[in-house]
Amino acid sequence: MNKEVISYEDIKVFTTRSEQFHPLNWYKQMLLNEPISYNKSSKTWNAFRYDDVKRVLSDYEHFSSEGDRTTISVKFSEDNFNDSKVNFVTLDPPKNRRGRALLAAAFTPRSLANWEPRIHQVANNLLDQLGDEELIDVVDGISNPLLTIVMSDLLGLPSPDIALFKSWVDILFLPYKKENQEIINQRKNMAIREFFTYLLPIIMEKRKNPGVDIISDLIKAEVDGEKLTDQEIVEMTMAILGAGVETTSHMISTTFYSLLYDDAKLYSELRSNPDLIPAAVEEMLRYRFHMSRRDRTVKKDNNLLGVDLKKGDVIVAWMSAANMDQNMFSDPFTLNIHRPNNKKHLTFGNGPHFCLGAPLARLELKIILTNFLQRYSRIESVESFELEKNLTDSATGQSLTHLPLKAYK
Repeated sequence: MNKEVISYEDIKVFTTRSEQFHPLNWYKQMLLNEPISYNKSSKTWNAFRYDDVKRVLSDYEHFSSEGDRTTISVKFSEDNFNDSKVNFVTLDPPKNRRGRALLAAAFTPRSLANWEPRIHQVANNLLDQLGDEELIDVVDGISNPLLTIVMSDLLGLPSPDIALFKSWVDILFLPYKKENQEIINQRKNMAIREFFTYLLPIIMEKRKNPGVDIISDLIKAEVDGEKLTDQEIVEMTMAILGAGVETTSHMISTTFYSLLYDDAKLYSELRSNPDLIPAAVEEMLRYRFHMSRRDRTVKKDNNLLGVDLKKGDVIVAWMSAANMDQNMFSDPFTLNIHRPNNKKHLTFGNGPHFCLGAPLARLELKIILTNFLQRYSRIESVESFELEKNLTDSATGQSLTHLPLKAYK
């Protein structure tokens, strides 16, 4: 590994998976007592307040993405390919501009408008396959296959082998721990090589016969006379597929969890008034999407956050905690889709590394909610479900492995 990976456990050890899955008590404690604090175990500063997190993410003159340590254990290229344009997420402006602009060429508003009917079709086909079954597993039946099929379709890949894609993505998103970092890194590199072997012939064919898809857009993309190489397109495709499957699948499954366990009346409210779905999407992203954090390295001594930060210090910006800051959001630890400013959440980041896939993620969640609500009049939780037994480690935190519910037409 070129960068030292800072483990989540170095910063905070949770006693249960469930506690890490939705760490509101920890956020509340840190926001109240230690909004800017130094952690000796991880040797990192940690920022929790909204304004501080936003400052760290946006002020690249003082807080750099180009450090030797990182909290991000996801990788899409082997260690010997680190000069790729795909690594723009680890670069500060203006060095990140070309790579980001080349990727942005595939995520235009026109593309989003073209994708919407296709996402609706995939969502409806999946719901058709559920048939008249009352007992539905949201993860296995909806979120995992939906995102794998949608992302494969938008990328222009052949009919997806869901198990194959998901197995690669799961490995790429495995978290590192001190005792297994080298073993996990070897597994990630193997998955990357397998992914590369699968994707390269497809990309070479699309250079000859481009289609209406993201890979073809990446092939055609050009900034200042510069285009992406085959290697870089493979890496970008892996990044798009990986993030699109893992993080958005998590977003969808936690939304359904929230409809079951946070506010049982919300489902009927949304069914009665579908115009509220976009607001519900934003509030779910603020309240339930607890996997967002980013690291930055201090570029020069400063006191911008009220503490003395030295050049080379690492600071972790906890976006999910910032989403619970009462100075920005009234009664923040309550789910409220009528919150007037819920779209100000920092789940997708802020500044020069704001997530380019945010509009697509929002669209996917809106579509699956809309189609599901149209089909099913009500949902119920399953009494035997135990959250603790249905969570698994991910680079981003804890993710649901299963979520059963009863759905009635």
